[in-house]
Amino acid sequence: MTSEAPASKRVVVAAPRGYCAGVDRAVVTVEKALDLYGPPVYVRKQIVHNKHVVETLENRGAIFVEELGEVPQGATVVFSAHGVSPAVHAEAADRSLKTIDATCPLVTKVHHEAKRFASEDTRILLIGHAGHEEVEGTMGEAPDNTILVESPQDVDKVELPADANVAWLSQTTLSVDETMETVGRLREKFPLLMDPPSDDICYATQNRQLAVKQIAGHGCDLMIVVGSRNSSNSVRLVEVALEAGAKAAYRVDNAREIDPAWLEDVDSVGVTSGASVPDVLVEGVLDYLKTQGFPDAIEERLTEETLQFALPPELRKDLRRAVKH
Repeated sequence: MTSEAPASKRVVVAAPRGYCAGVDRAVVTVEKALDLYGPPVYVRKQIVHNKHVVETLENRGAIFVEELGEVPQGATVVFSAHGVSPAVHAEAADRSLKTIDATCPLVTKVHHEAKRFASEDTRILLIGHAGHEEVEGTMGEAPDNTILVESPQDVDKVELPADANVAWLSQTTLSVDETMETVGRLREKFPLLMDPPSDDICYATQNRQLAVKQIAGHGCDLMIVVGSRNSSNSVRLVEVALEAGAKAAYRVDNAREIDPAWLEDVDSVGVTSGASVPDVLVEGVLDYLKTQGFPDAIEERLTEETLQFALPPELRKDLRRAVKH
């Protein structure tokens, strides 16, 4: 019972946390596709970077593949929330695949910015992580015009004239602080550097980082971030917590991954989750903390999130047709 927890102990859970609008849209897209077309529905790459979500959808009949060559000709395939390059769209058309594009609209916005800058013969300095699906998709929009910059230290390696016609874009799930540090370094090197028309780092990524900073800055002994290893925004939350003052911070997929040793001599625990994490996994962590003598969590809310995205148009059209029949 919570009354048994020592008065000195506290658990603060961050809000906003977990699912963002783009992730919710992507997951619902696969669920609706399974309901409408029946299994199997193929999904290129993980629909979102969360092990629990992927396993749940697999149990319903989704088949996750790395490349389109694994999808039978003419089958239905969903593109993940992270986006794909034009080459992937072309390959799907060549193989007569029925495609449903669940790319997050905020990622699509970055793709449009890349195409526009390239059409104006502007070199694009894309801040992001090599190998991440989102980066591969964005670079695929303008491969000859884009240079990847992974960190502030990478700026020195960019070999372009100081007066070059350059603009920056970024992966949507990065650390806001590190990205702006990189932009600052780029601007020192390229004084004419152009900004994107609006901030590329997604509102949900920023909100989750700010909520973590708020909690970590109030004397937090331990921050637990729920999220999968390949989730960029979850990994960033651990870094943000440590930079903001948390004495320790760890990422876990679920409560089973918490090491009891982390809780020794700990009074204040912060809990949050990445943008692709269902809240049931956070509840599991809070329940585990109660078994270890911690009280019920207090929610500390930074802001309300009300943004919602419509389902992909291809799916909406088929859903309307199904209702009519």
